[in-house]
Amino acid sequence: MDIFNTEKPIIGMVHLPPLPGAPGFDGDRHEIRTRLRQDAAALESGGVDGIMLENFGDAPFYPDRVPRHVVADVAALAATLREHVSVPFGVNILRNDVQSALGIAAATDGAFVRVNVHTGARLTDQGLIEGMAHETLRLREQLDADVAILADIDVKHSAPLAERSHDEVVGELVERGGADGIIVSGTGTGEAVDTTALEQVVDARDARGLDVPVLIGSGVTPETAPELLSVADGAIVGTALKQGGKTTNPVDEAAVERLVEAVR
Repeated sequence: MDIFNTEKPIIGMVHLPPLPGAPGFDGDRHEIRTRLRQDAAALESGGVDGIMLENFGDAPFYPDRVPRHVVADVAALAATLREHVSVPFGVNILRNDVQSALGIAAATDGAFVRVNVHTGARLTDQGLIEGMAHETLRLREQLDADVAILADIDVKHSAPLAERSHDEVVGELVERGGADGIIVSGTGTGEAVDTTALEQVVDARDARGLDVPVLIGSGVTPETAPELLSVADGAIVGTALKQGGKTTNPVDEAAVERLVEAVR
């Protein structure tokens, strides 16, 4: 957690609207940039410790590599974000294009990336997605990029191909896959995390003596944050910080303040 200036960081989500080429794109690039600046400003003013940029509006998602025009648009938006905030930011390219996310972060002074499937494989609505840790770690070396890799375990909107213990998967993510942090989520966007699963992941991390943070990836609210963050090392929060608690709505600065106050 050296990236952040606090022991239990809150990372707020900037969910981008549909980008050019996506089915829901409304033809207005200027409005996307405006929304980005407004959401980022509300998150930083509300007190988050970091920001995650994600192409959330691009559903249905490509299962792995996205087209070059998507990379170009997200890179331009990441550069805009860097100009308007002082907190660390990261990039997630859905559904699992961590190579593009890593390149964007390296080029725009991003501090971290999120990868949904880093090792192993998961069955998703995009089909079978396989981890590419071997490519991701080598690309980071080639780019000489000081960018942390935050990897999901049992990522939301997916199912395992075979049941395996959290101890096994944690070991593979970190010891064999080189992840710098582990993300534990609920079953879907905005869904609460299973506290038993969270505790098992933390216990597996501790039993193996691994010096990596365990972050919550969905479903954190002002009411649940104190208890959850007594176990986890931080949280990535999106839906609870939006107007009316709807994921696609603009960020509500007052909601950000309530969550940050509950954590602090």
